[in-house]
Amino acid sequence: MKKLLSLLLIALLVLSLTVGLVSCGEKEDEIQTIDTPYKGTTLYVYNWGENIANGEDGSLNLEKTFEKIYGINVVYTTYASNEEMYTKISSGTVSYDVIIPSDYMIARLIEEDLVQKINYDNIPNYKNIADQYKYNLFYDCGGKDGMTEYSAAYTVGMVGIIYNTKYVDEADVADHSWNLLWNEKYSGKILQFDNPRDAFGVAMYRDHLNVNSTDRADWEQAYRSILEQKPLLKGFVMDEIYEEMEGENSYIGAYYAGDCLTMLDNNENLDFFYPVEGTNVFVDAMCIPKNAKNVGAAELWINFLLETEYAIENSLYICYASPNKTVYESAEYREELGDDYYSILYDIPEQYKKADGTLDTTIAQYFYNQTAEIKAVQAELWNLVK
Repeated sequence: MKKLLSLLLIALLVLSLTVGLVSCGEKEDEIQTIDTPYKGTTLYVYNWGENIANGEDGSLNLEKTFEKIYGINVVYTTYASNEEMYTKISSGTVSYDVIIPSDYMIARLIEEDLVQKINYDNIPNYKNIADQYKYNLFYDCGGKDGMTEYSAAYTVGMVGIIYNTKYVDEADVADHSWNLLWNEKYSGKILQFDNPRDAFGVAMYRDHLNVNSTDRADWEQAYRSILEQKPLLKGFVMDEIYEEMEGENSYIGAYYAGDCLTMLDNNENLDFFYPVEGTNVFVDAMCIPKNAKNVGAAELWINFLLETEYAIENSLYICYASPNKTVYESAEYREELGDDYYSILYDIPEQYKKADGTLDTTIAQYFYNQTAEIKAVQAELWNLVK
């Protein structure tokens, strides 16, 4: 929880060297500086917006901390969707050292040879990632015993609906359905994703379709549902949803649970639920592009973000579930986050459970990398939507 987040004690579990100072908002904490061959170089990071602790709300500025520890300059750029990131990476006109795509996009980047294998020997904190996010992942499993080769998990989560309790009748949310985003009562106050995979996904969950369908008819049905919804929308948004929902300019939106918790924390009138029809479950992971120019610094950055203290600090700020077992097993983290938020992030909702209590991925569906034909269909229909 951002507004309740208190600065955690920093204790690097790596080399003990000289002592320096790092700014944390208005606070300063002693840290250990580490000399490496990459001192004085520049690291280019490309990440989702609002997706790292940046010194606001009493959090630690991880970018500045990294710079102080290693003497490496960080140039940090953000994107709003996987598709925006892919367009830039695939163009070959820019070079980043670390990117953080979602699972299905990682599969595409691997297929198109746009990311490189990671030397995990240089990332000792990779051991902190839970096995379920290291082995037999559908998007990256070509290593020994099915281990990842190209990625290190950063966040995990699911998509749900955020709404304003002041303006949305409780009776309209009682069934916890995606239909709320098609309710004419709230015309002009509804927000939809501004990227095709998520937007079509919302329509497909509502229509009980497989979001990885290879049948054009399913995509055309989802397209018709979005066209039905479009006159009711205030707009298609990504990061703009923060201002819209927190400022009560819009009343209902579909978005990623971690970001919704951030919005809830900033406006007490907001609430959240996972729809009963199904939703998207996802993993975002750190990757090194094929044309990265500072691989050594990229490995340091990934290892830094997997360090327990920094990973906890980061997870508390961005409010996403962490694949880092030293985070979600931390009593301090759970207490700071709060039981309600912890449950939203880490407990499987009843409607998504199989009989054995595990996640039913036929209801909480991962996005898979699409065939070229379906990518073309999706792009065609999305252009018609927009």
